[in-house]
Amino acid sequence: MSDSPKIAVLSGGFGAERDVSLASGQALADALEQDFLVDLIDLRGAALPSELDPSNTVVFPVVHGTFGEDGTLQMLLEEKEFSYAGSDRSSSRLCMDKGRTKAKVEEVGVKGAPDLFFQDPKTVDIAKVLSGLGNDLVIKPIDQGSSVALFVINGEKDLEDALSRIEEGNWMVEKRIFGREVTVGVLQGDSMGIVEVIPDGGVYDFKRKYSAGATEYRYPAVLQLEIENELKRKAELVFEHCGCRDFARVDFIVCEDGHSHFLEINTLPGLTSTSLLPKSASCSGYDFQSLAKRLVEPAVARFTRPVGNLLET
Repeated sequence: MSDSPKIAVLSGGFGAERDVSLASGQALADALEQDFLVDLIDLRGAALPSELDPSNTVVFPVVHGTFGEDGTLQMLLEEKEFSYAGSDRSSSRLCMDKGRTKAKVEEVGVKGAPDLFFQDPKTVDIAKVLSGLGNDLVIKPIDQGSSVALFVINGEKDLEDALSRIEEGNWMVEKRIFGREVTVGVLQGDSMGIVEVIPDGGVYDFKRKYSAGATEYRYPAVLQLEIENELKRKAELVFEHCGCRDFARVDFIVCEDGHSHFLEINTLPGLTSTSLLPKSASCSGYDFQSLAKRLVEPAVARFTRPVGNLLET
């Protein structure tokens, strides 16, 4: 431990996922303390804590959503020449935007659901949306996580109601794909176990994600070997093509016929002991402490390189 850098875990933030981030930070810090000196920091503003020193500290950001996951925090860390865990600023910025990410992964044959984008809900042509995408739809922000502001739509009345309840912003409306929701953890480019998410009522929204007993998880998911291998291959392909590094989590819907549809890639997924990435990792033999160590190891390795190499993956 004495030869290792100190690990600063940055959690909290000021977005909609603050409480989730605080829980991730506490769990991660507790696990890393078995192998490193750790400082757990509640980040409350859009700046790096002044006491952080890149000469003796590796940063592990777990600030989910706004500022922490959109490339902004990563940019500040790079400007100060910190070694830090997770994807760099350009990959983080890309993956935070669900629309850009879907377009990016389609370049390598990984397809998502048909969609449309809008900013002002008052300008949405409801008839055009329904004729183009059908009656079963999902509306969600392009640049938020944890199923924040997720609307499940069935028909014109639901669509009108949802549009009346949201404000201007970056929004996506997708054709709803019915099937099994699964997620694949990727660690240093390699897929781990597949987790099936089975929410009570069929919709994995913010409430069901964070309410005890509201969602069932099966890990490893029971899938045909061919489908399992295809999902793992796609997860690794998405991870690589989006320029991710260290770790991420890739979400899909698997239809009854076995075809899968890409949902999103999360570059800073929840990291409590009961979160989805640790569930995926447990299928590959990792307990939470050993996973935490593996997550930070690449950043520690980058710390030992010359300053000019800190931005390399």
